[in-house]
Amino acid sequence: MSGAAQHESWVRAMPVVFVLIWSTGFIVARFAMPYSPPMTFLWVRYLLSILAFWLWIRWARVAWPQSRAQWWHLGVTGVFMHAGYLSGVWVAVKAGMGSGLSALIVGFQPVLTAIWLSSQGGQVTRRQWGGLLLGFVGLVLVVSRKLQDTLEVTPWTFSLAVLALFSITIGTLYQKRHVQSCDVRTANTVQLMAAALVTLPLVALESEAVQWHPSLFGAMAWSVLGMTLGGSSLFYMLIQRGAAASVSSLMYLVPPCTALLAWFLFDEPVTVTTLVGIVLTALGVSLVVRTPVPER
Repeated sequence: MSGAAQHESWVRAMPVVFVLIWSTGFIVARFAMPYSPPMTFLWVRYLLSILAFWLWIRWARVAWPQSRAQWWHLGVTGVFMHAGYLSGVWVAVKAGMGSGLSALIVGFQPVLTAIWLSSQGGQVTRRQWGGLLLGFVGLVLVVSRKLQDTLEVTPWTFSLAVLALFSITIGTLYQKRHVQSCDVRTANTVQLMAAALVTLPLVALESEAVQWHPSLFGAMAWSVLGMTLGGSSLFYMLIQRGAAASVSSLMYLVPPCTALLAWFLFDEPVTVTTLVGIVLTALGVSLVVRTPVPER
């Protein structure tokens, strides 16, 4: 296979790989949260990720962003897409909200993105609106069993999940509009530095001690190597390559994939309703992605 053909194959596989990696986020939280306060875990994750990227940048001799504006825009996206999104999800999970319900709330992102694009003059076709609706119905079916536990929802946990939803949505739209294409390694490093900076004061508010458990080390290793170096980098590249609504629609696939991982790892039941939801979600995403959204 030629180099061009290999590159094309990798580009086509990027969304699939991204969904698989991103879906492990809630699984990692389940492993880590019993042993660490969330903000402390995330702050250490940011620092280790910065170190890993810095070593990679030095080895590859990659150029840093040249303009002050680019640094600023990357920093803003880092605050929203790392600090805001991850803090909301992880603190909500720590406070008792299940992964299915938090994933469902964050799953509103494609709808919010499409609404914003329409309000700004971007054309979202009827076919894509139908795909968004179909994907959301499938998403509800996937997590319907967990929605029966109303004890997961408190004003605090709901507010945190909504914070995560708006953070990832704003960060995606802001990056698509303002961040110029640059090397994904340096871009991620700048984003992580901004996230670490705003997270540090919150670490001081946590009183819970870290318990050094093997599950915590494993969760941290995967969070750095898989989620940040892999998942966040792919998300950055997908936003730069594709329309915001199409990229956001991939988030619909995360809860179904998480449900399958939970079945495989924790023997959580997968019902007929779950399987129907997965099919509907995949079909909805295909309708959104198939027709590009013209953007300003």
